[in-house]
Amino acid sequence: MKVNLHDNRALKVAMTALAGAVMAACGGSSNPTNDLPAGITPVSATVYPATTAGKGDTAATQDLLTGGIGKTGLGAATPAYADPANPTAAELRRNALYSNYRGILDYSVNGGYGSLYGPNVTAAGAVTTGEGLIPGREYVAVLDDGSGRKRTVIAVQVPDSFNQANPCVVLGASSGSRGVYGAMGTAGEWGLKKGCAVALTDAGKGVGLYDMMDDTVHKIDGTRATRTAAGSLNFFAANITDAARTAYNALFPNRLAIKQVHSQQNPEKDWGNDTLAAGRYAMFVLNDRYGTAANPVPFTPENTIVIAGSASNGGAASLGAAEKDSGGLIDGVVASEPVTEMPTASGYGIQFGGAAVSGYGKTLADYTTYGNIYQPCAALAASAAMSETSIFNYIQLVGMTARATARCDGLAAKGLVSGADTAARSQDALNKLRAYGWTPDNDQMHNAHYALGNGPILSAMYPVSYGRFPVEANVCNTSFAAVNATGVPVAVAPATLAQSFATANGTANGTPAAVVYNDSVGGAKAWQFAVSPSTGVADFGLDNALCQRALVTGSDPVSGASLTAASTPTKAQSDAVRAGIAEVVLNGNLRGKPTIIVSGRSDALVPVNNNSRAYAAYNKVVEGAASKLRYIEVTNGQHFDTFLPFGGFDTRFVPLHPYFNQAMDAMYAHLKSGAALPASQVVRTTPRGGVAGAAPAITAANVPPFVAVPVAANQIGFAGTSLNVPN
Repeated sequence: MKVNLHDNRALKVAMTALAGAVMAACGGSSNPTNDLPAGITPVSATVYPATTAGKGDTAATQDLLTGGIGKTGLGAATPAYADPANPTAAELRRNALYSNYRGILDYSVNGGYGSLYGPNVTAAGAVTTGEGLIPGREYVAVLDDGSGRKRTVIAVQVPDSFNQANPCVVLGASSGSRGVYGAMGTAGEWGLKKGCAVALTDAGKGVGLYDMMDDTVHKIDGTRATRTAAGSLNFFAANITDAARTAYNALFPNRLAIKQVHSQQNPEKDWGNDTLAAGRYAMFVLNDRYGTAANPVPFTPENTIVIAGSASNGGAASLGAAEKDSGGLIDGVVASEPVTEMPTASGYGIQFGGAAVSGYGKTLADYTTYGNIYQPCAALAASAAMSETSIFNYIQLVGMTARATARCDGLAAKGLVSGADTAARSQDALNKLRAYGWTPDNDQMHNAHYALGNGPILSAMYPVSYGRFPVEANVCNTSFAAVNATGVPVAVAPATLAQSFATANGTANGTPAAVVYNDSVGGAKAWQFAVSPSTGVADFGLDNALCQRALVTGSDPVSGASLTAASTPTKAQSDAVRAGIAEVVLNGNLRGKPTIIVSGRSDALVPVNNNSRAYAAYNKVVEGAASKLRYIEVTNGQHFDTFLPFGGFDTRFVPLHPYFNQAMDAMYAHLKSGAALPASQVVRTTPRGGVAGAAPAITAANVPPFVAVPVAANQIGFAGTSLNVPN
């Protein structure tokens, strides 16, 4: 058999055939068995017939993609519950699909929904008048490590259109901290339309809210119950005794534990392995359904195209899966705006517009806790202002402006920014962010990201997760709770908690859990209202931000002194956090797998210098000539397509989602027919312009496709040890 040894799939097929021949020659059996992967427990298997587009309030009226509500329903108001206080599992699934789809995509008609993408747009790009329902079967399972606390959820969706003669599987790890349906609008929709099986997973994250007051949990299906009543279907409960919980509640009532934060598993270290486990379960499901006595395992990694594709944290999980894929399950990777936890900033570099970039290659915990200190002040800089009034422009309003100004003043008093007035101090803060990996393309996004609390949320969540701290530790005097209009922790409204599987996104974004600074002067307050003890003013809890920064660096951000056993935080806490960070970094070795990374140049949440650009450069150094990574950088693209319907964002930015879809198309064509991968390149888009909040409808001209061979001015190259990105 003649094999191109640079073709991973051909090599796998050849090796499998050779192994079978050797087994037969030696008198052994080459007949495989279809074994359930280790650690996986099936939970349910449900047929979704997708007969009509309607309410989708029962399994009999739902489909795989939209929960039975179709293209029209996804673009309309939130589907209602028959009993809001007691939603059914089917209703929660429907609404989870609804909120996860809308949570990562621009669902407005003028933004491209229904024309450039959406359930009614076919795999070939044809716009139809249909609802886009996709019938099929969904198999839900749980992966655990024996501790009972890992509880990774996997949902394998097999559309009725699955082609046994041309099998394909798409691995869709959830974006952000979302639940199992978090990649439904990206990997899920693309794969189902293509007739592929889709293996979704929350990768150990997900909506796991544990109420410390009443000991209630989410079950795997999203409904609520006490920990005892949930039994083996308990998704997450804090590892705390009743006595310790009672004592904690007396001091800190109405608090919530969050799975990603408080599972004490550091789930990020397993994102790649969890994605691989989802793929292995998908192969089991396909063989269980279609296998026969004569051929129990018709589908193998050798004869099935397997693409790992997702966005943000899901993109990171896809890259991590490829790096860990020693068994050759994955054929190709597509990662949109991935969080690439870099192990180092040494041995490689980035050139932008011919000039060396100085700040790059930092981890999420590093640049997030740094940005959390400076971003409120930097958002007041003249060059960071948005003239439009949008729902995210809170910092420009009187209350937030006063607190942001207080943050600038507090930073100046501690010697962390320079300048005689707010204008000078805010510009210095902005310059610090630019030197730490952000760019001028990110300037006008700082306002939105801090208004939404991305800095405070991630700075509160990730260090605790990395350090594997229990919920009662209240690291940096921080906890999580529902809060009232003035930021005081309150009990979660029963209906809100009952519906949270569908409405929450796994973070502390206030739906319903929010970040609370317990040591705020005058009593515990949410971060927006926190008064720092060292300043005595409402400054978004500067002391809290400084403590979280110290957890990551091991030193006091103001004095520079190393942490001790008596400091807050302690040296031991910081050591635990830094050990956890070391567990999650990527290694840059994609094992020669063809990979396409797509990122927006204006991404201020996951800035390209610390992520996609850095990983692309590092991969070239690690893999050398064996690298098959392509990097696509999109101008005027930022992290959240879901921001785009809002004033100022609709006129300035374009969606990244069309480029994810195009990258998936290109990867499939490469794996299926050997089509060349596109070259690394900058794609220059055209914002819609017009009036903020009423931008004209997007057209294909606003989001031109990337091309096989870009012109010289758009080529991203690699020379020596540096990635070269044109301005």
